[in-house]
Amino acid sequence: MKQVVQNYKSGELAVLDVPVPGCKPGGVLVRTAYSLISTGTELMKVSEAGMSMLGKARSRPDQVAKVMQSVATNGVPATYRKVMGKLDSYTPLGYSLCGVVEQVGTGIDDVAVGDLVACAGNEHALHAELNWVPKNLYARGPDGLAPRHAAFGTVGSIALQGVRRGEPQLGEVALVIGLGLIGQLVVQLLAASGVRVVGVDPDPVRCELAERLGAAACGDPASAAVEAAVAELTGGHGVDQVYLAAGGGSNQPVELAAPLCRDRGRGVDIGKCRLDLPWNAYYEKELDVRFSRSYGPGRYDPEYELEGRDYPIGYVRWTERRNLACFLDLLARGRVDVEPLVSHIADFDDAVETYQRLKDGDLKAVAVLFRYPEQKEEAEAPAVAVPAVRRSGGASTPARAAKAPVRLAFAGAGNYATSMLLPHLTQRDGVELSTVVTTTALSAANAKRKFGFAEATTDLDAVLGDPSIDAVFVVTRHSSHAELTRRALLAGKAVFVEKPLALTEDELAGVLAAVEESGNDRLQVGFNRRFAPLLQEARKRFGTRTGPASLRYLVNAGRLQHGSWYLQRGTEGSRFAGEGGHFIDTASWLLEADPVSVYAVATSGNEDLQVVLRYPDGSTATISYVTTGAAGFPKETLDLVADGKVLRLDDFVRASVFFNGTVGRKRWVSSRLPKARDKGQSAELAAFIKAVRTGGPMPVPLESLVATTAATLAVQAGLAGGAPVTLARAR
Repeated sequence: MKQVVQNYKSGELAVLDVPVPGCKPGGVLVRTAYSLISTGTELMKVSEAGMSMLGKARSRPDQVAKVMQSVATNGVPATYRKVMGKLDSYTPLGYSLCGVVEQVGTGIDDVAVGDLVACAGNEHALHAELNWVPKNLYARGPDGLAPRHAAFGTVGSIALQGVRRGEPQLGEVALVIGLGLIGQLVVQLLAASGVRVVGVDPDPVRCELAERLGAAACGDPASAAVEAAVAELTGGHGVDQVYLAAGGGSNQPVELAAPLCRDRGRGVDIGKCRLDLPWNAYYEKELDVRFSRSYGPGRYDPEYELEGRDYPIGYVRWTERRNLACFLDLLARGRVDVEPLVSHIADFDDAVETYQRLKDGDLKAVAVLFRYPEQKEEAEAPAVAVPAVRRSGGASTPARAAKAPVRLAFAGAGNYATSMLLPHLTQRDGVELSTVVTTTALSAANAKRKFGFAEATTDLDAVLGDPSIDAVFVVTRHSSHAELTRRALLAGKAVFVEKPLALTEDELAGVLAAVEESGNDRLQVGFNRRFAPLLQEARKRFGTRTGPASLRYLVNAGRLQHGSWYLQRGTEGSRFAGEGGHFIDTASWLLEADPVSVYAVATSGNEDLQVVLRYPDGSTATISYVTTGAAGFPKETLDLVADGKVLRLDDFVRASVFFNGTVGRKRWVSSRLPKARDKGQSAELAAFIKAVRTGGPMPVPLESLVATTAATLAVQAGLAGGAPVTLARAR
């Protein structure tokens, strides 16, 4: 299928061939009929992409702050690779469309194949021939509603939410500053609510259009006509509400609003304009300034948008989905008319030319629609016990030609895969990147372009059935790791699964059942820290132990950004369940044993954890996993103490070993600072590829991977029970 994309680094726009997205549970696959270009938001993004790197930085200071924090945590080289990888990737455009349901995922019963739906979301309602859309981001179109009108659903919901934030009442007067697409819709919605509207825009054509659509009067912000109209309609008191629907860097809209608003009036910011509030003007009238956040309640909440968890109507009357359905109803009943706003309808194949004309000013438009081809193409198919590891009598090492390259497939191509794994594999001789599989088409296309995969698809079954593929990398979200690993093992593939291996005991049992059924134990979990060169050298310098050891591991994890999928505990497990295996594996490797018990305590809300592991020889490891520490402090520090010796690791940048000799004290310190924090990914991948190529043992014994996973799962059981959890070995 085809999709409109942009490279943010170069500014290139393209209509790209990408795989068809899979139809996941909890949503529908929609074939697009019309999609709407946001002449404000999208053109701003297109313009930013054409800026220099300095210009991009100036336009997004919030992203610059994140980069600086990443530098402090991960170092300059790793941050540079991450940032350049994101910039030099194709990103999607679009967030408002309508189309016909082509496939219905499990759990969906409110629409059927063939229904017309309006869809929202900058990750799901893209300028693409097919989109997978989760339940709370689509609404069925009323009978008789024209598809090109339903494509306005998202921007209509944005305007509707803005009006709701203003709380207009019958007979009031409102001022709408900015008569672009959103402003024109706000004018109509206010007029439909019995509010008289004055519009402001420097473009006389847009002013005339707004008056035809219900505004009482409109004019240029510099003219006296606007002030006169407000005085006449309000008896000199000023408007009850001001809606800021303008964009750009000018502070004029905010400065204009105050003198035209009545005492204790309301201002609502819908667009993205400069907001340097004139303090005296706003204070003297005690003006109420409000923000309208996109389509309505539910926006930016992954449990609502991705998991389909609705808010009870008695508590949240107007969610983003209800706003979407309401706007479609207003369209169908003729209370809002979007046909006069359609300045241009372009064929989807002409998308690049259309964007360029808009950017250059050759095409002056309020709203532009893409019209998609009518022909259809077939969519692609879419006490805790430590389990014993049992293998069948079958061969566990698939036969392969000795000198043939190791052919790899990737299930998932997210940030970790593209920044920490694939860059190492593309530089490695004897490796062939065969196929990348994702559920979203564009991420697969990006990975194919950047890393040289031969194929990109959304069909995992085809990959697992391909006998030429030697190994599958599972780098998807945590909730899918165990199932995808199980399927790949049953298909006879060697598997590299990024942590965690499993989120529940049942998932872990399912993986081991696949090992026993198939005899295929070719499995590696991405516990990379034991492969870090600095830690390997420090362990060598520390030498052998004769007595029990004490290990302290401080993980200054930091807080996650709002909206991170790591916070989706219902589906993705706790944060520690997702990444705690890293630290347990490192401790077990240093102590050369698997833990026999786990004790865990947490602060209120399970934000900060203390996990104590006990080992067979009496050694202990304490992992302090904290999210409330200082951002500037190193992320990982480790101390190992035994036999008069101390090993210290400082965030994979510096290591030291202190020990008592026959003559005084001795100390070894890493000779120089490495160029970057090397946490072992490259060495781990080299070991895995070697094992696949030669048929030798996997880098880490399967029994150790299972023990680490069981210990990680036991942390949650320990938190619930408030007592140590014994890790009993199953027989």
